Amino acid sequence: MKKTIAIVDDHRLFREGLKLMLQDFENYEIMGEFSNGKEFVEALSVIKPDLVLLDINMPEMNGLVAGRKALEIYPDLNILVLSMLNEEDYYNELINIGVKGFLLKNADPDELLKAIDKILEGAAYFSQELLLQMLHAKSKRAQVLETISLTAREKEVLALICEGMTNAEIADKLYLSQRTVDRHKSNLFSKTGCSNSVGLVMFAIKNKIIVV
Repeated sequence: MKKTIAIVDDHRLFREGLKLMLQDFENYEIMGEFSNGKEFVEALSVIKPDLVLLDINMPEMNGLVAGRKALEIYPDLNILVLSMLNEEDYYNELINIGVKGFLLKNADPDELLKAIDKILEGAAYFSQELLLQMLHAKSKRAQVLETISLTAREKEVLALICEGMTNAEIADKLYLSQRTVDRHKSNLFSKTGCSNSVGLVMFAIKNKIIVV
C-alpha cells in the first residue's frame, strides 16, 4: 500500500519540485499540497497523511502553529520539517511539540528519501548541519549530564537512537525484546526531560555521549 504525503509550503515552485521527485517512486502518493498552515490544518478534518513535509515560515499560519494544531488533532502524525539555516529560533519548540525530523531545504533527493523512509519506519531523522544549529540555540532547560545517572545499557540504547535506529532495530542489535527497549527509552525520556528521539539526540551531543 502506498504511503500518503502532504506538502505544506508557500512556494509553489518548491512544492512542484517535491511532487515531481516523489511521483517517481511508486510507494509514495501525494495526498495534498497546501500553501500555508491554515489550509493544511483545515484539511485535516477530511485527510490524515502518513507523513507531512512542513515548511516553517508561511503566511496565514506558520509551521510551528500548524504543527502544534495538527498534532493536537493527530498526536501520532509524522511531521518532517523542511528548514533553512536561519530558522533556529523555532527548533526547540518544534521538537517539544513532537515533530519527527528536520531537513534542510537544499538537501539532495537521496537524503530526503532517506529521511522519509526513516520516519515512516518509526525513527527520527535530522540534518547534521541543522542539529548543530539547534545545539547553539538557546535552550529552555539546562541538561547537565553530571546530574543525570544513565546506566550502561541506557547509554548503549541512546547511542543507537542517535544512529537513527527504530526500537525494533535496536532490539535486534542488542538481542533484547522490543518491550525491554521500550522501557529503556521511556527511562531515557524520564531522566533527561526530553519528549522525543530528536531531543534525546540533542542531549547526547550536548553531553558528549556521541560526537558529530
